Amino acid sequence: MATTKTTKTTKTTKTAKAANAVKAVRKVKAAVPAQAAFVKPMTREDVTDLIYAAKVSKGIKWADVADQLMLSKEWTTAACLGQMTLTKPQAGLVGKIFGLPAQAVALLQVVPYKGSLPTAVPTDPLIYRWYEIVSVYGSTIKELIHEEFGDGIMSAIDFSMDIAREPDPKGDRVHVVLSGKFLPYKTY
Repeated sequence: MATTKTTKTTKTTKTAKAANAVKAVRKVKAAVPAQAAFVKPMTREDVTDLIYAAKVSKGIKWADVADQLMLSKEWTTAACLGQMTLTKPQAGLVGKIFGLPAQAVALLQVVPYKGSLPTAVPTDPLIYRWYEIVSVYGSTIKELIHEEFGDGIMSAIDFSMDIAREPDPKGDRVHVVLSGKFLPYKTY
């Protein structure tokens, strides 16, 4: 008789544990649809990733995109990489070129967070060279601009840039022209 009671108690305990496990699974299953319904909103960084992936997979050149937009390749590249705001027609054309969803096209029209390098000191070798140029020659550039124009800054808003290949018998060179409006400091 004692063995039968122990067997019944063990079966009852196992049944209760199984029932509790089933209840726990049902709770999890009930919670999953609510969690699955939450979708992370697309960010401007996601749009840049979509553009870059399409550029690579389709073999698109920045200059070709710029030609279609009738803008410089430098500004167009900056816009596609998330540093400039596009107008609705420009964003629509970029969306068509890269096969972007409507949400991405809308985000191209939002003012971005500019200067969004991933680290304070860039680690990409080419970008680091620019950091190095400013570190080494920044005070010289500042001094020569002030000597020529007076106390002020070179605008990065009223600004243009041209990057071109310059043939050289010792190896082609990168020719970069930066042109920014001089903005004098005002007294008040």
